[in-house]
Amino acid sequence: MISNLEKLVEGNKFTPCRVESLGECKISSPVRHHEFVEEGERVLVAENESLMRRFEEKFGEMPTFERAGPRERIFHDPSWTRAGIVTAGGLCPGLNNVIKGLVEILSYDYGVRTIYGIRYGYAGLSAKFGYQPVMLNPDVVDTIHELGGTILGSSRGQQPTGEIVDTLERMNINILFCVGGDGSLRCARDVAEECIRRKLKISVVGIPKTIDNDLQFVGRSFGFETAVSIASDVIRNAHVEAKGAAHGIGLVKLMGRDSGFIAAYASIANPVVNFCIIPEMKFELEGENGLLRALENRFAAGKTHAVVVVAEGAGQDLIEGEAERRDASGNVLKKDIGMFLKGRIAAHFKSRGESCSVKYFDPSYMVRSVPARGTDAIRCYMLARNAVHAAMAGRTNCVVGNTGDSYTLVPIRLATIERQAVQLESDLWRSVMDATGQEFYFSGTDRRDGSAVLAP
Repeated sequence: MISNLEKLVEGNKFTPCRVESLGECKISSPVRHHEFVEEGERVLVAENESLMRRFEEKFGEMPTFERAGPRERIFHDPSWTRAGIVTAGGLCPGLNNVIKGLVEILSYDYGVRTIYGIRYGYAGLSAKFGYQPVMLNPDVVDTIHELGGTILGSSRGQQPTGEIVDTLERMNINILFCVGGDGSLRCARDVAEECIRRKLKISVVGIPKTIDNDLQFVGRSFGFETAVSIASDVIRNAHVEAKGAAHGIGLVKLMGRDSGFIAAYASIANPVVNFCIIPEMKFELEGENGLLRALENRFAAGKTHAVVVVAEGAGQDLIEGEAERRDASGNVLKKDIGMFLKGRIAAHFKSRGESCSVKYFDPSYMVRSVPARGTDAIRCYMLARNAVHAAMAGRTNCVVGNTGDSYTLVPIRLATIERQAVQLESDLWRSVMDATGQEFYFSGTDRRDGSAVLAP
């Protein structure tokens, strides 16, 4: 992390934790009955002491972020404000909650009357597609939180930055909210920087949407908690199916292209999982330390079934003979590790003359298309309202996150500096190991006394 920050700062006039501002706030805020955030109020990043010390040595300051919330004085005049909302990338639980929150805070707290819903992601800000925006108000968004997906639609792929800014100018939009993940926020960063280059007073504020929870410094992104909850339900079903047959195996593929957080958390949330395989771990299929032998070891230990959870980006090196493919955003499309494992596991036990029933579950679209649940829905609303406060105060090129109980403003460059990943030395992964016991099956030893469990 520190080395990546050094590369980012080197040769640039960029302070890692400082959010850009369009200018002095001179307008009294219309927000009523609220405790305002003081100018300069900051929140210490709750990382380990070693990281904080190294950060201070390299950059001359402690890693702190500006506290999010309403300011007593704001930059944009609400009566002249025209806001745009864009949702980009894949679907995620809570998108409609965020849209609802943005519209309601703009309307009720600031009295903004012109709010455009941009259709189908950044494509809606490119004239060549001809997508017409929709006008949003509290009545339009009244019950959309009960629906999955996004009422605005979405798309992948970055449109030319210049065309996007041209559209913002043409529509007189002075605030743009970008709800998206890594690639979508990078596009928002480019738009913000082009606006600054053109000397346009346009606030570009991001709300972190990544079901994989792989953005840096923003805390847990919205939709993740709901995804874990839905995945846990699927795991329960896989467990029931696995127990229904001799040597039954329930195989569940979950989302997680480069980061295995959903698989890891779901395996802890419903600890009937026996093997959790994520992109961050190197695993083998064949051989003494391979997954196939580990399954043999579990059955040899007297167990009659197994539940395997695999993240979509795991084991890509095992699948040979497929050409690399990319989506419209430039992301590498992962090879289907789920179907690959299903076929190889079934073939392996058949070659041994042993019965084996593999039941395969791929709930990806079901997981990402449901409405946000419980505290996840609350997180959506809180992120939205703090994004509005930041934008009205003239902040730009930033994304709203949270550190502990506080909501913060994080420079987009910092949030997208590298993908957050599961650390195999972390307490999270240790918890997965304890919940599954998979290390003992992979090693062929008993968890209690270290004796071999593999039958001769």
